[in-house]
Amino acid sequence: MLRVLAVDPGLTRCGVGVVEGVPGRRLSLVEVGVIRTPVGDRAPRRLVMVEDELHAWFERHRPDAVAIERVFADTNVSTVMGTAQVTGIVMIIAERRGLPVALHTPTEVKAAVSGSGRADKAQVTAMVTHLLGLAATPKPADAADALALAICHIWRGGTQSRLAEATAAQAASRLRPERPSTGRTAGPPTSGVRR
Repeated sequence: MLRVLAVDPGLTRCGVGVVEGVPGRRLSLVEVGVIRTPVGDRAPRRLVMVEDELHAWFERHRPDAVAIERVFADTNVSTVMGTAQVTGIVMIIAERRGLPVALHTPTEVKAAVSGSGRADKAQVTAMVTHLLGLAATPKPADAADALALAICHIWRGGTQSRLAEATAAQAASRLRPERPSTGRTAGPPTSGVRR
């Protein structure tokens, strides 16, 4: 069972969701919420507020992995900056705890959850609600986005990690030096003691 803490990063509203499950089986919502910071406060103070809240989430839930929505370019530079700064905070917390971190694009998340990378927010939220067996849709959108990200990571992360392990094993086998042939066939292993 994999427990994923997922973050839809933002400085004003930061969606956080924790989901447990394995690919192909029913997923379970552990907790979902939104970390909010006052727009009028200085950016460093707001970042500390987000960091403090995130530490509490990590401590409370002890995740096995962390998923973060990948920052994409936007015309609003201050929004991109805040999102990137929060992403950095999440990465640092996870790294200090020895947790694997994965970045997923919004298109990848939509495709994993709804079957279409072009799905709108309402479709993704409806699928998140259905997949987690929730009685009501998670609100606000930042919360639903974090849950969609966690679902994506559980479903795709398992496959991606198996592919990465296979690729690493294949690369390692290529790097192993071959032993020169002695012309003899190998016999049973010896203990190194001569008779």
